[in-house]
Amino acid sequence: MTHKIVIVGGGAGGLELATRLGRTLGKRRQASVTLVDANLTHIWKPLLHEVAAGSLNSNVDELNYVAQAKWNHFEFQLGRMCGLDRANKRIQLEAALDENGLELMPARELSYDSLVIAVGSTTNDFGTAGAAEHCLFLDTREQAERFHRQLLNHYLRAHAEPGKSDELINVAIVGAGATGVELAAELHHAARELAAYGLNKISPDNMHITLIEAGPRVLPALPERISKPVHKTLESLGVTVLTGAAVSQVTADALHTKDGKVIPAGLKVWAAGIRAPQFLNQLDGLESNRINQLLVRQTLQTTLDDDVFAMGDCAACPMPGTDGRNVPPRAQAAHQMASLLAKSLKGRVEGKSALPTYQYKDYGSLISLSTFSAVGNLMGNLSGKLGGSVMLEGWLARMFYVSLYRMHQIALYGMTRTLLMMLGDRIGRSTEPRLKLH
Repeated sequence: MTHKIVIVGGGAGGLELATRLGRTLGKRRQASVTLVDANLTHIWKPLLHEVAAGSLNSNVDELNYVAQAKWNHFEFQLGRMCGLDRANKRIQLEAALDENGLELMPARELSYDSLVIAVGSTTNDFGTAGAAEHCLFLDTREQAERFHRQLLNHYLRAHAEPGKSDELINVAIVGAGATGVELAAELHHAARELAAYGLNKISPDNMHITLIEAGPRVLPALPERISKPVHKTLESLGVTVLTGAAVSQVTADALHTKDGKVIPAGLKVWAAGIRAPQFLNQLDGLESNRINQLLVRQTLQTTLDDDVFAMGDCAACPMPGTDGRNVPPRAQAAHQMASLLAKSLKGRVEGKSALPTYQYKDYGSLISLSTFSAVGNLMGNLSGKLGGSVMLEGWLARMFYVSLYRMHQIALYGMTRTLLMMLGDRIGRSTEPRLKLH
């Protein structure tokens, strides 16, 4: 009987894994590979801040799961996982509704022999009063596009009222991690571009961007030698950076901090903290932690079931020798886990009992400040030869940052198609606006 591999979640890790397995096991008919996702298309999550600002047109850069499945010998199923029956090796998918609320597909079940859960994470508002009601989040393409529409509406409204000029737009971003920092810089760039296209009744200087961080510095998860130049660059762009400022309440027109500051804001984005989807907490007895991540062993198998694997942001994978710390929720970790599981599942299909173990390798971090700058550090083979990590800034850091997305595309499309896409992007720059204006 054909071994059934089901992968739930078409993010960076899950989609790369389905593509790898489809090209090998699926193509040779050694296993059936099924990818399940609640959406029909994929956008690389680290680029959602560009979608929000309008720098990236999601309709152009999206990947269609149905087409990807056809090209790479796996099956795609549209659906959202809501439950698990481990005894009978079945996952439950909730009913799918169309835009009018009518049932598109009924609730159903899928059977598996090996299950990989790769459902990613969402933003954690830590139960802050008013955050869920008044803040926008950047967890999905739809949320990023909603922010972009609201931003663009401010400009169009001002442009349509002849007597109105120099209107203020106050944008507050909670969380100075990579997403918050990159969004702040990208919004400053968007303000310049919108004015250049004639929507200049709101001048770039009248978009007031405030970046709020509860910790002592921006990019708290990265080395201080990276956060310092980033902080300096943001301030040079006119971004107000508040550190040591924990938000206690969000209202319709402002954010309130625990030390009494009131930050006026018509557009509010919450980009602080992560948590895995809530349904993982009640997944047929599997162990999870306080932020809903599934506990896994070094093989990425869940602690209570050898047939259920978890990877990416939704997995709590311990790092040996780090006093109980888990693998950080980063794109490079998901990519590494996908590579490991491609080998592991191939071994399972071939009847091998021993599985390889995962060890996180930190190759450094890169932060893009739109067209203004980039900064980061490289670790691994290159830095090993030079004795430690290598600090990058400016144009070189920007090139390395862009290469991360190209590597993701190569994993999904192959080298030839990626090169053709790069050529198409180059040609498109002369025929399309530099910013999405709708």
